[in-house]
Formats: sequence, structure tokens, C-alpha cells
Amino acid sequence: MPAAPVPVSSSPVSVAAPAPQPDDRRGRLAGAAALVGSGLSNQTGAAIGSLAFPVLGPTGVVAVRQYVAAFVLLAVGRPRLRSFTRSQWGPVLLLALVFGTMNLSLYTAIDRIGLGLAVTLEFLGPLTIALAAARRRVDACCAVIAAAGAITLMRPQPSTDYLGTGLGLLAAVCWAAYILLNRTVGRRIPGAQGSAAAAAVSAVLFLPVGVVLVLREPPTAQALGYAVVAGVLSSALPYLVDLFTLRHVPAAVFGLFMSVNPVLAALVGWIGLGQGLGLVDWSAITAVVCANALSILVPRR
Repeated sequence: MPAAPVPVSSSPVSVAAPAPQPDDRRGRLAGAAALVGSGLSNQTGAAIGSLAFPVLGPTGVVAVRQYVAAFVLLAVGRPRLRSFTRSQWGPVLLLALVFGTMNLSLYTAIDRIGLGLAVTLEFLGPLTIALAAARRRVDACCAVIAAAGAITLMRPQPSTDYLGTGLGLLAAVCWAAYILLNRTVGRRIPGAQGSAAAAAVSAVLFLPVGVVLVLREPPTAQALGYAVVAGVLSSALPYLVDLFTLRHVPAAVFGLFMSVNPVLAALVGWIGLGQGLGLVDWSAITAVVCANALSILVPRR
């Protein structure tokens, strides 16, 4: 799942970055290691945040995460809000709405269907964007593989949570919209100013949620701590890591490592939360990941 709004390119799930120089091997290795750590941080943060669901609910946890993301991005991006024009504010406001909806639908899906399945369904968003823009036969095959995996995950069962599945798909749609909007914001606003402004607006939209939670029933220090940790691990650290890795790691490598996130989410959910998955579900998750990896690894002519 994305940590915070960041300008992206046409790469499957990544931010555009210049290819590293030949003498930057150490930077590549460090960047690859950082990407693995970022993925684990992101999914671990989501798992820890879910521990606060009984007290704060998914909405409360997402609200705290939005606050943390806004704090980090405002410190890094330092947007000059007064200088924004109407044509700049339009996509920023849409991005803020999509960012909040994406995280809220994802965390609610995690609460209902588990971390691994929710993140895999969300990942269909950027994968669809990537495959829709492709014109190669291999990409058509990847689309079929990904579709088969998604259909398998959503297969009707006595225990199927259709609302949770629908929310996971909503998160996928939001992530796709997030990618397209980030392109527009990146073109119209320099640096990270647009991303920071969108995160700030999203945090403001969630302020009433925080007020209602505090007035209705003050959250426990433990639950609040879980939510803050989720914000740090799933928003602050991944965003800062991305800033580092994209200077040293090619976009294709970045996208490849991002595609492993559904597997990391399933492992974290299994080990940390006891959310076991059956062989069929693991096979479906692997199919979605392999579809993205294959699309990235096969050279374009």
C-alpha cells in the first residue's frame, strides 16, 4: 500500500527516477535493501495499527495515520499554499480525497478480510494501470494471470465477506486514481509541494473524526500508541525511504520490489496477527505478484 502521495510515472507502481550510474552499485544494493525494509515497515505498521481497531476502529487509526503523513510531508515538502493557482488546487484537493478514501477503505478491508487479502486486492489498482497502458503480448498474458488470481481471491465461499472484498477493490480503484492524479500534481506543482498539500488537506478532513473519538470516548494510551506507530511505519518511514531509493534504484527495480508487498502483507498477517491463509489464497496472491514481476522483467523492444 502506498505510504503517502508521491509523484509517480508510468512504471507499474513506482515513482520515476533517473537510472543510476555504473559506479553506483553500492547505492543500488543499499536501495534494494531499503525497499525490502520499507515494505516490511509498511505492512508491519498496518498490522500494528489493526491492534487499535477495537478501541479506535479503522477510521480512527486512519485519521491518526493521516496526521502523521501530513506532519512528515509538510516538513519535507514545505508547500507555498498561498501561491497555488486554481488549476493547481483542483488536482490537489482530488488527491487529498482519494488519499483518505484509499486508506480508509483499505484499513476497513483489513479489519474484515485480513491484511494479506486486502493488500493483494488493493494492488490490483496499480497493476491494472500498468497493464492497460501496455501493448505487448506478454502484458496481455500478465493481465490474464492477475485476473485469475483476483477472481480466485474473490470466489464465493460460505465465509466470504463481500463487503470487505468490495472495500479492498475500492482501495484498488483509489490507488489507480492516486497514481493518475499524482502525475497531474507532479506536472503542475514543483517538488513535493503538491503531495504535502494533499496530505495536509486530507489530515484536515479527518480532524472531525479525531474530535468525535476524543469526545465520545477518550482513546487509551495503548491504542493511540498503536495508531501513531502505524502512521510512522506505514507513512513516514516508507516515504523517506522512497526519497532515498529512487535516487539509486531504477524504476523497474522499484516496481518489482513494490510488487512483493502482497506477499509481505500475507506473511506479516500470518506471523503477527495469526491470519492464516489457505493454499488456494496463497496461490492467488502469488499469481498477482508474478503477473507484475513478469511485466517488469521482460525487456521492452
